[in-house]
Amino acid sequence: MNPEQILSAWQQWFSGGTPPGFPSMQGSLQEGWTKALEQFQNFDAAELGLPAGQGAVPNIRFEPRQLQQVHQGYLKEAAELWNQSLQSSLSLADRRFNGEAWERNPMASFAAAVYLLNARTLMSLAEAAETDAKTKARLRFAIEQWVAASAPSNFLAFNAEALKKAVATKGESLARGVQNVLADMRQGHVSMTDESLFEVGKNVATTEGAVVFENDFFQLIEYKPLTAKVHERPFLLVPPCINKFYILDLQPANSFIRHAVSQGMRTFVVSWRNPDASMEKATWDDYIEQAAIKAIATVQDITGAKQVNALGFCVGGTILTTALAVLAARGEKPVAALTLLTTLLDFTDTGILDVFVDENVVKFREMQMGKGGMMKGQDMASTFSFLRPNDLVWNYVVGNYLKGETPPPFDLLYWNSDSTNLPGPFYTWYLRHTYLQNDLVKPGKVVVCGQKIDLRKLDIPVYMYGSREDHIVPIGGAYASTQHLPGPKRFVMGSSGHIAGVINPPAANKRSHWLREDGQFPKNVQDWIGGATEKPGSWWTDWSAWLASHSGKQVAAPKAYGKAGKYKAIEPAPGRYVKAKAA
Repeated sequence: MNPEQILSAWQQWFSGGTPPGFPSMQGSLQEGWTKALEQFQNFDAAELGLPAGQGAVPNIRFEPRQLQQVHQGYLKEAAELWNQSLQSSLSLADRRFNGEAWERNPMASFAAAVYLLNARTLMSLAEAAETDAKTKARLRFAIEQWVAASAPSNFLAFNAEALKKAVATKGESLARGVQNVLADMRQGHVSMTDESLFEVGKNVATTEGAVVFENDFFQLIEYKPLTAKVHERPFLLVPPCINKFYILDLQPANSFIRHAVSQGMRTFVVSWRNPDASMEKATWDDYIEQAAIKAIATVQDITGAKQVNALGFCVGGTILTTALAVLAARGEKPVAALTLLTTLLDFTDTGILDVFVDENVVKFREMQMGKGGMMKGQDMASTFSFLRPNDLVWNYVVGNYLKGETPPPFDLLYWNSDSTNLPGPFYTWYLRHTYLQNDLVKPGKVVVCGQKIDLRKLDIPVYMYGSREDHIVPIGGAYASTQHLPGPKRFVMGSSGHIAGVINPPAANKRSHWLREDGQFPKNVQDWIGGATEKPGSWWTDWSAWLASHSGKQVAAPKAYGKAGKYKAIEPAPGRYVKAKAA
């Protein structure tokens, strides 16, 4: 069954016209129910754009009694909805349908109400389906995507606000919408903010510093001290290579990098090169040896420190920890204390991303780009956006195209649209050995840079952070690292998600974080949370105190970048690597 057939089968359920009477509506809904149920029972994940599993996807089955309950509940709610529409008392709590225009348009409000009813029922059916856990997760994800795309607000003919604005502006809003569509087609992605208002190095990524080293994989940035004295042990940040590093340096007020510098840390940051065709054969081993390990050694060489402190964010944390495991296998211990922010080492709990990974998917990617090629940054960015389709896709489709609006300036969303490519061999190794096989936490299972990886050898102090509502690195996945790293540990849970939870400066006095001071790390994260205490405000202050305790005495801040005679300033921060756009 193709997508057109799927749309046809569900069309009647999601139709929004006002029926002449409830009996006819009931018959229409009954017919739609029957067709929808047939689709569930013959569900094919691949035809909804999901990866195929191993072998045929099993048919969906339902326990008759449970199915009857869902069916009866659906018809009951439909009758109540119809009665409410006759009395003009429809209540639409969903923000997509809020506003006077929706309230004053009975046809539009009824269409929205029917849509919301059908969406709830579809999800109830997904939950009631009897199948294996992976198929159910894929079914749930497919329904969520289809429901989000099918909202009446996404279509001009049904969007009461867009129609009202078109009339009020005498069609100017529609003309601007067409212009916005054409502009987004040229740039290759839906605009989430007014990108013309931002420029890397001008009003984002502005913390003062200089590039002091570069190779084919990264530039190393050293930042100018903001204090007369700095801690003797330098501090190295390894951000994710799937994004630009300046998420850690958006504006002075919310810059994590500036915060570290202001705390007296002699701070260095890895700025990843945005790969082009010349890097299409770069491997995971290359990123470990030529980037992470090289960055550590360069910071040691510049500062003269026997050991550095290091931080890895998201995939950067996975890369950094792998590098430390390689060095440990070589008998080296160059990092004194490690910080991991929203990092997966144990890939047992990967949340919704699990629906995209199975043996067939990985094999396909290996055949496609395992020997060379490029995973396009925009493809990855689109995938991550569709994990939250209403917030990061359809919201902007409606605003930009149907209403002809220009999205407001927002530095975080500008960064989110600044995509980064990945070399195919690197990407496919990462898929197989982490998300698919979870090899990093199996002692001796995988060889990197000629060394068998064993996280049990990393007996160093570790500070681990996870966000409670993270959909990229679920809190359970971030916490799981506590079970594999043997050294002294401190775990903190922040509120919000993958980015907002991390970028939470103390001055903002927003959100909360949770700590547990009894030193206990039970296997299950919920058990840890049960013994944790909520603390108001940012986790940055707790982390700063922890890092200072592992940073040694304070010494006079350096007066120049790099090291005389060997590491000179190549160019001002943020450097040219971060400014390169993904082709």
